[in-house]
Parts: sequence; structure tokens; C-alpha cells
Amino acid sequence: MILQTRIETALETAIRAGQRGPSPRRLASALDYAVTPGGARIRPTILLSVALACGDDRPALADAAAAALELIHCASLVHDDLPCFDDADQRRGKPSVHRAYSEPLAVLTGDSLIVMAFEVLARQAGTDPGRAGQLVLTLAERTGMPGGICAGQGWESEETVDLGAYHRAKTGALFVAATRMGAIAAGQDPDPWEELGARIGEAFQVADDLQDVLSDAATLGKPAGQDRAHNRPNAVAAYGVQGAIRHLQDILAGAIASIPQCPGEAMLARMVRAQADRLTPVAPVPLGH
Repeated sequence: MILQTRIETALETAIRAGQRGPSPRRLASALDYAVTPGGARIRPTILLSVALACGDDRPALADAAAAALELIHCASLVHDDLPCFDDADQRRGKPSVHRAYSEPLAVLTGDSLIVMAFEVLARQAGTDPGRAGQLVLTLAERTGMPGGICAGQGWESEETVDLGAYHRAKTGALFVAATRMGAIAAGQDPDPWEELGARIGEAFQVADDLQDVLSDAATLGKPAGQDRAHNRPNAVAAYGVQGAIRHLQDILAGAIASIPQCPGEAMLARMVRAQADRLTPVAPVPLGH
């Protein structure tokens, strides 16, 4: 609950700053619409959890990093839903931004959220210039090319797709950003946290593939069957349903084993286990540490 409050407060502050002064009324409204109410906020939750596990000695910096990461994620959802990509009518149980506000405003909303994310981090330069610079670079690397979420979207335009590279970029990139940025915000070396982010990201992509096949639109809060409709790579197509579930269990077990030694190691293990239970579509995953 404390982490959720920190995340929502930081996001609200960022959105309000983007709406200040004379501004286009509908675009200002669309910014808020695209970000709230949010989903599980799992990426910023992971980021703050890692920061806490590493000491969280700059909470304002960690909060800014969490908000920036979620703003990038929300921007990617707005763009993913556009007619040129998924042409999705729903997101998080309500009309997608381009349906509610128009396609031009959806493009501008996504663009504005991306810029806002880096503005939020830049404004923390006075808190700790070195860490703020590292955070900006890390988020940029995991957003653009060659291995960020833009690359993930780009894989969908290729004739031959490397499923592992596709998943690492499309979904894994922001989870790696979450663990690395959490460590950076707390003044720790981010490299030991790379594997945890990569494994969580891979698990979320496999879970998303399973949900796309096994769930309906009402359950997902967005259209189902999108991978088949758009002929996209999917773990279920590669492994079958039961094979994909076993693969998910293996990934999550590896995620717990990869947590670096730190004061909050046990807390992080509990968080990953909780996500394992939430992600697995059939039964909780029996995981040890």
C-alpha cells in the first residue's frame, strides 16, 4: 500500500505539471485518461521494491524513476492500441485513447508521455546528478533501439522473428529497466540486477501470451486473441498451453534464484512469489528460493 501511494502520488504530480498553464484542453485530459486509473503498476512496484531492498536513501529520486518508467509504459500502450498497430478498442476496461479522443490526439498523448518521463527524471538532477543521468540513460536504452520496446514493436514487421529477442525487447526491456533503475536510484551497481528484470519480463510475456489465448476481452480489459489476429509470435504457439505454463514456472523459479544478496532479499522473493501466483493461469507456482 505504501509503494502504491508513492507511485500514484508521483504520477499525479507529473500529470498535473504537464497540464499546467494554458494548454490544449483535450490533450491535457487525454494525458490523465491514459495513465489513470492504472493497472497493477507492476513495473514501478518492482523498481521501488529494488530501491527499498538496496536502502532507498534517495526516495524522491526513486519515486521520480518509478513515475518515469510507468509513463513510458503507458505511452507504449497508447501507441500499441493505434489502428496502425493493434487497432484495439479497449484498454484497462475502457475505450482506448484513440477511441475516446481521436487518433491524432492518441499519437500526441503517447509522445507527450514519453517526453514527460524524461522531464521527470531531468528535474531530479539537483538531487543527485550522477544517479539522475544514469537513470535517464537506462530508461532511454530500454525504450528505443536497438533493444528497447521500440525494437520489440519493430520485430512485428519482420518476416522472420527471433521469439527470445522479441520478448526481451517488447516486454522484458522495461522490466530490466525497473530492476536496474531501482538499484541506480539507491546508489547501487545495477548490473547484478539485470538477470532478475530479464526473467520477470520473460515471465510476464509468456503469461500475456497465455492470457491472450485463454482469456476473453471482459477478463483482460482489452481485446483477446490479438496475437493470432496479427500473426505475431506467441509462446503458446511455440510450446502449447501446458508447455508454456511449465516454461513460465521455470522462468519464475529462476527469477527468485537470481535475486542478488541485499538487505531486502527476502522481501523481494515474497514479491516475486506473489506475482507468480497472480500470473499462472491454472495453479500457483510451487517455488523455493
